[in-house]
Amino acid sequence: MATADYQDRRAAIEDYFDRTAADVWARLTSEEPVSGIRETVRRGREQMRNLLLSWLPDDLTGKTVLDAGCGWGVTGIWCAKQWGSKVISMDADPAVFPYLEAVAELNGVATQPWVQRFEKVRKKDLEKVDVLVGGDICFWDELVKPVNRMIDRAIDAGVGTIVIGDPERPTFHEMAARAIKRHGGELLDWRLTGTVKATGALLVIHND
Repeated sequence: MATADYQDRRAAIEDYFDRTAADVWARLTSEEPVSGIRETVRRGREQMRNLLLSWLPDDLTGKTVLDAGCGWGVTGIWCAKQWGSKVISMDADPAVFPYLEAVAELNGVATQPWVQRFEKVRKKDLEKVDVLVGGDICFWDELVKPVNRMIDRAIDAGVGTIVIGDPERPTFHEMAARAIKRHGGELLDWRLTGTVKATGALLVIHND
């Protein structure tokens, strides 16, 4: 049975989106049949998330993970559930957190919410972070420099692993090229074939 807190968060979600948009998103994030375009979105996001997770350290038990630009926080929630990691879920939009908390509750975990912009993240904010992850966070020209600055500060703070995935937007490639030139790292391509086709890329930096 859903708890009162969960019902309250669900009500907040329905206030944020109208009923139709909430139902569409629920179908997209489930296994229910959806249209071809939405199926591509669903599988593409799943593939990017799974590839991102595959490049994380083998065991993050007791480690601190920063999920930057977390949205609904699926990657961080997976880390919390799989390893019991301490997860900081960061997003500039406070309206995403009722969604994130509902998903976390359904998975029996909790994360630490943090409303913050990339350019406002300080070195001292990152000194206890072991891993920084992000998915689809560099989608505007205006985000290239802020994401690069966050990576610079993460490296300076001693964050051990940085993994950022994207569906290959030009802005992501610009950001990744700058980061690799400054800090090293790898840019990895991924591709979905078969019925659903999609492509993407992954920036991986090991700061050991």
